[in-house]
Amino acid sequence: MTDDGSETPNQPASAEPSDSPGVITIPPLIYLAFLVPGIALELVFPVDLIPNLAQYIVGFVLIATSIVLLPRAFGRFRAARTNVDVRKPTTAIIKDGPYRFSRNPLYLSMTLIYLGIGVASDSLWILGTLIPALVVMYYGVIFREEAYLEGKFGEEYLSYKRSVRRWF
Repeated sequence: MTDDGSETPNQPASAEPSDSPGVITIPPLIYLAFLVPGIALELVFPVDLIPNLAQYIVGFVLIATSIVLLPRAFGRFRAARTNVDVRKPTTAIIKDGPYRFSRNPLYLSMTLIYLGIGVASDSLWILGTLIPALVVMYYGVIFREEAYLEGKFGEEYLSYKRSVRRWF
């Protein structure tokens, strides 16, 4: 109760909504949290899927594509002077560079690296653990980021969302 007899709210007076999407953790940790068990399962119970030469070629192409995409996507954050860290406030909607084709080129890059590792190592386990990793990415990061960006930028983000696909 306060001095005037009214009840105090259950939250501290300084509690304000956070200017961040409230993601569960940084995306590289999510991918790593699923990749490591996939690698462990592959070491214990190996399962071959792809002919040797094809696995290396396809794996290399996937990883190389990601290596080309990553610095371009990071560079757009720097140019826009906004945070890459998903736990910090976003100050701008990036719509150029790889963001013309994908709303999430950084997550796409991480997914391509994961796929490339799975294919190059010919691992059913690594490829299989990508599925739950993407589910966690969607609900723990992407869904929260999109809601945050819609609330913060309104029609600007909604228009961008309508015109550019989430992945590619």
